[in-house]
Amino acid sequence: MTTNYDPALAPTFERIDTYEEWQKNEGAVIHGGLYIRDLYSLELDYWPRKGCNGAVVYLDGDEETDEHVVEVGPAGKTNPERHMFNEVIYVLSGRGATSVWYDESRKQTFEWTEGAYFSIPMNAWYQHFNGSGTEPTRMVSVTNLPGMIRKFITEDFIWNNPYVFPDRLTAEEGWASGSGQMYKGRVWETNFLPDAANMPMPDWSERGAGGTNIMLSLSDNTVSSHISEFPVGTYKKAHRHGPGAHLLITGGVGFALVWQKEDMSDLVKADWQRGSLYLPTQDAYSEYFHQHFNVGTTPARYINMSPSNSRKYTYQRGINDPSRRGEIRAMVSIKEGGIQLEYEDEDPRVHEIFEAELAKYGQECRMKNLVSTCTGVPGPENKKGALQDYD
Repeated sequence: MTTNYDPALAPTFERIDTYEEWQKNEGAVIHGGLYIRDLYSLELDYWPRKGCNGAVVYLDGDEETDEHVVEVGPAGKTNPERHMFNEVIYVLSGRGATSVWYDESRKQTFEWTEGAYFSIPMNAWYQHFNGSGTEPTRMVSVTNLPGMIRKFITEDFIWNNPYVFPDRLTAEEGWASGSGQMYKGRVWETNFLPDAANMPMPDWSERGAGGTNIMLSLSDNTVSSHISEFPVGTYKKAHRHGPGAHLLITGGVGFALVWQKEDMSDLVKADWQRGSLYLPTQDAYSEYFHQHFNVGTTPARYINMSPSNSRKYTYQRGINDPSRRGEIRAMVSIKEGGIQLEYEDEDPRVHEIFEAELAKYGQECRMKNLVSTCTGVPGPENKKGALQDYD
């Protein structure tokens, strides 16, 4: 093929970001930035699609994911909705119920209160109801809408797709009973967690500081979440990875350190509290180190709300090899091919920052068994991971 014109004089080829176009047309409040310090006080306004107040959050580290916050007024409800993208939902405050269905004549309705965590089956209809006549209820969700709408372009495919996933929502009642099954590697498979903010969890001291953790497989969707908690006066080992993790603080007071450069010259400190949401990366294209610190008077707990990368279904060649899975690499030293920075390898500034922050809160450091420069008291001890537990 030949052309008879000068390419330098040709019009510019228009590039369209279909998610950005959706944001412009959605009519919802949009928030961005490095992280959200307090979801409970986040500014909301009427969101026509939801039929209640809400906001879209698209943070600096987001690319294929975003966050939705909705607040349902007293005795109110959201509009019925279905969509061809994953969504994991946490109830920040209030009490109520959610109906979910493929067949309107066979709706399943389950009740929830603050601290509940669940994932709607892919493309199922659902509707949230506020069970209080006097108080609002607020929820936050993380979705993979940006990646899906950029992939399929046509909005009708996302919101008006009639396809039913018969294996995602069974016809029998009790889909959201809260029952589940524990598997090796601390994996809990379920559809609905009634109280993710307080549920007991097994030990995962390999990540440092005597912490506990549970890995989640939700609703047979391709979502990968986990919950972690660590004690007063301690901090977890640093590790690094790319975007995808969205850390929602459900209890405690503390801060995170995030950096990429070896000399830590780009170090960012993010203070958090109950209701904070942050990504442990500062852009959507790079791997960053990040580390979590508890300076409060209670254990610190967070949920990694990830709407992609299933723990159940393979998505990369060789992922059935335990040594390649994220939960394994997260507790293996960088020196041994993992992504974890051991306490003895961390920059001394890290512990200095932690002890200085503890002093502001009048708290004692409990890292003496883990960090040689600690001026505090003995606390948790270090442990090595056991890969055989993850087969």
